[in-house]
Amino acid sequence: MATIHDVAKRANVSVATVSRYLNQNGYVSKKSKEAIERAIQELNFVPNHVARTLSTKKSNLIGLIIPDIENPFFPELARAVEDTAYRYGYTVILCNSDEDPNKEKHYLKVLTQEYVAGIIITSTDEKISGEINIPIVALDRVPKTDIPTVTTNNKLGAEMAGRFMLGCGAKELLILKGPKQLVSSEERLEGFLKALQGKNIKIHIVESPYELHDAENITFEFLEKHPSIDGIFGSSDVSAIGALKACEKLGRKVPEEIQIIGFDGIQLGNYTTPSLTTVAQKIYQLGEMAAELLIQQIEGKTIEQKHIAIHPELIVRNSTRKEFIQ
Repeated sequence: MATIHDVAKRANVSVATVSRYLNQNGYVSKKSKEAIERAIQELNFVPNHVARTLSTKKSNLIGLIIPDIENPFFPELARAVEDTAYRYGYTVILCNSDEDPNKEKHYLKVLTQEYVAGIIITSTDEKISGEINIPIVALDRVPKTDIPTVTTNNKLGAEMAGRFMLGCGAKELLILKGPKQLVSSEERLEGFLKALQGKNIKIHIVESPYELHDAENITFEFLEKHPSIDGIFGSSDVSAIGALKACEKLGRKVPEEIQIIGFDGIQLGNYTTPSLTTVAQKIYQLGEMAAELLIQQIEGKTIEQKHIAIHPELIVRNSTRKEFIQ
């Protein structure tokens, strides 16, 4: 493989001149530029971007850390980040933490050492431990540390879900609460319970990971013990889809016998049987705004709004009744 030294020798210029040309930093005469370009073409030279980054301390790479690549919500989110970054001339490096705080810390350390320009993170750690000395944005999950954030108004969305379930006539509800270490999970529980205050509703709350099989098993066991439950709120669409599967196994008709509503708005929810009623996050907008907020920091621009919370919307499909019961 040709090196910068080979290019300099072929073009009959110094290595420093080739370096200035590659990094677009400093004067290079027209004659030298033409000689370097000709040498690069003849030698099929590919610049070492890592070396260039080390010398210039500049990079067009953005790190994106997500917690679970198998959860359809996060690939949809990553797509929006990648689209937006590409539009601004940046390349995204995707890391999957598997909801493991130690793996997340490892990726944070590696990304900062590799001279990425900035990091977008959906964190498993509400404190995002460690000193991050490059631009960073928290996406979807809000940490307790004071860094720029882009998220959904989770309390409002869950309250919308609760009011809708009440309006559909549910009398005994199972809440599949998300992991307790997540602020967003607690916010969704709080919002849903707010909608039920003062109502004659029986409530069961059980913690469930944002994972299909776990949600299915937890729901199956709970419905066997409490067959009178006629409504389920999944704190994520994945949890709600797991609940749908459990109801199918138990022969519980949805929505005739039991109604189910999720939270996220992933595309998969439109293709389940029955299709899933959900509080839809504006997934693409979330990823897009997080990327733009990070790039503003990278390029030294003034950030007008450091913490952004986007309102979700209720999408009514076939896993709930569509008409309100007065």
